[in-house]
Order: sequence, then structure tokens, then C-alpha cells
Amino acid sequence: MKASAFVYPWDVNGDPDAPARLADLGVAQVTLAAAYHSTRALTPRHPRHRVVTAEHAAVLYPPDAARWEGRSPRPYEAGDWAPGDAYGEAAAALVDAGLEVHTWVVLAHNSRLGAEHPHTCVVNAYGDRYPWAPCIAQPATRAYLTDLAAEAAVRPGAHGTELESLGWYGLAHLHAHDKTGGVALGDAGQYLMSLCFCPDCRAGYAAQGLDADPLAAAVRTALEPVWRGAAPSDGGWAGVEKLLGAAPANATRAWREDRARTLQEAAVSAVRAAAPDGFQVLLHADPVSHHCGANAGVDPAHILSVADGVVVPCTGGAGLLTPFAEQAADGTVLAANLTVVSGMGGSPRTLAADAARAQDLGASELRLYHAGLASDGDLEEVRAGLTSLA
Repeated sequence: MKASAFVYPWDVNGDPDAPARLADLGVAQVTLAAAYHSTRALTPRHPRHRVVTAEHAAVLYPPDAARWEGRSPRPYEAGDWAPGDAYGEAAAALVDAGLEVHTWVVLAHNSRLGAEHPHTCVVNAYGDRYPWAPCIAQPATRAYLTDLAAEAAVRPGAHGTELESLGWYGLAHLHAHDKTGGVALGDAGQYLMSLCFCPDCRAGYAAQGLDADPLAAAVRTALEPVWRGAAPSDGGWAGVEKLLGAAPANATRAWREDRARTLQEAAVSAVRAAAPDGFQVLLHADPVSHHCGANAGVDPAHILSVADGVVVPCTGGAGLLTPFAEQAADGTVLAANLTVVSGMGGSPRTLAADAARAQDLGASELRLYHAGLASDGDLEEVRAGLTSLA
């Protein structure tokens, strides 16, 4: 199975040993961040630093001034954590070490955009804005994300891209020092708390036959016993229908899935138009279409008709691969994403066994999260695991 390791430019730039160290793991490919959200990251082996603080979402290369002239929203450039063409510098070093480089592009996840342009945010039924979550129903935001996908994905020398957060974001997100776990919202509660009530979404609900004000009131009423701990809010989609009622629940889902599907189609088309022949386009995806987050909720049959494949979270179990495998054609890429940082809940020691289980469920490739964050001991386990799979 072809394996690729995720890395940031700051894992490579300034560390002349990094490219060879990554190649020595046994991976054939590196998935290198070209556009990324704010983060604080360890760099356990870097000769110049141990912690990198990326203060806001940014592109990690110089954006095309002509493309973005006079536009809002537009990409933010990185600060001193990734100066200049940080992506290009790192990519060149990795290619010189014999590694194939693909871009890693984070899209609808940008807290600086939400802070500076509050109207772009998802707004919940209580009127609270989620600054980390751009509303993907808004036309200007959709145009921005589509053009950003094309620009950030198709960097010089890249053989493909992985598009993360290409769909709805909601409440469930580690935003700064996150303190939202006090009430167990469950799958249904997360959905209701992720419904957007910005003007564009209100108009979208109206087109589905829903009045937004009564809908928001119904969401608040449905959640009240959940806040009190008097009722569960799990049960998948059936739980959403139970809380909100089947007809309104399915109307909101129809609106949201249309916005996500058409954005995904537009973004992938824009990438393909900008890319050379043979350029691979994958999405980080969840096969439950109403789910929100970095792994966008999708319909497997639809997304595999649009993109070349998907990257699927498989840490702790590879069951999410099955709905994609059932729809895969010859040549479809199903990449099992396994966390290999033990301090982040990963299990590098069981990499070979986890990869074998994923392969049995249809995985054709591996993604290893994250070579730059892992300890030396974790990387030794990764190297041993990949050697046993060879």
C-alpha cells in the first residue's frame, strides 16, 4: 500500500536532515500543507525551534495578487512561522529526497476570517456566531473557497492534492481552549447546534418550505431537555428527526447537502481546470452526509463520481471505509488516515495490523498523521510497520 505522511513546511525548512528522515520512514509521498488553519505545533527534532505558533489561517506561499485584487474574502499570508514561499521551499527539498509531494489544503475553517468578517460565519439557532466556521451557503464565501482550492492545490511540482474541510463546519471543533464538552450533545445535538441561520441559510430554508424563525425556535425547544440532561441526543439521523421532527429535519438536510455537494463539485472542477493531466484530487471525507468538520460529510456515491478518491479517518477503527468501498470503481483511491502520534491518541506500534484491517475493508493507500509531530520513538514504530508491509 502506498503511504504518505502529513507534514508542515516548518517541519522541513531550516532542518537539512528532515527530507532524508522522512524518506527513510518508507513513505513514497508527503502531503505538505499549502493552506492551513491556526495551530500550535511541536517540532521535536528541528535544530532551530521546538514550538511553532501559526497565529491565523493562512496560505503558506505568496498568493496570486492578480487573482485576489479587490476581493473579499481573500487569503491571508502567513507570518514568520511560514515566511515567503515556505511551501515551495519545503516541496523542493522533499522532491530532492525522492519523495512525491501532494498539497494539503484546508478550506472552510478560518477563525481570522470569522473574526474580521463576522457576517461570513455560521450563526446558530441562538444567534451565536462560530468564527471558525465560514458558512458555505454564502455566494462570496463559495467563490473564495473555490478559487482558494485551485490556487493552493496546484502548486508547482505537486502531483495531487487533498482538500480538507470542503463542507460544513459546526460546533464540534477544538477552538482555542475548548470548553464545550460539559453537555454530551451526541450526534443529533451536534447537528442542531451546527444548523446555520445566516441570511443566506434563512433564504435557503424558505426555499425548502421552512420559516427560519419558527425553525430556530423549534431547535431551541428541542435542545432544552438536552441542556438539562433530561434527554439523550444521540441515535444518528433518526435522533435528529426525533428532536426536530422528520419533515423539518429533512428539509434542513436537503438545503445543507445541496450547498455542500455543489461547492465540492465547483472546487474540484476548479482544481482540475488549473492542474496538469494526471493530477490527483482527494477529499478528506466522512460517509455520513449530515456530519460537519474537517472530514466533510458526503454521499459516497456522489463524491466518488466527482473526485479521484477520499481520505478517511480510521484511527480507532476503519469502519468508515465500508460505505466508500461499496461505491468505489477501479482506480478509486481510498486512503486510510491513521494517527501515528501516540501522544495524540495514535498507535504507531499497531500500524501494520491497522493497515491490514483497513486494506481488508477496501483501503488502497495509507495516510500517516503526522510525521512532523511524532516523537522519535513513534517514527521508529512507523518505520518498522511500513517495513513489515513492504
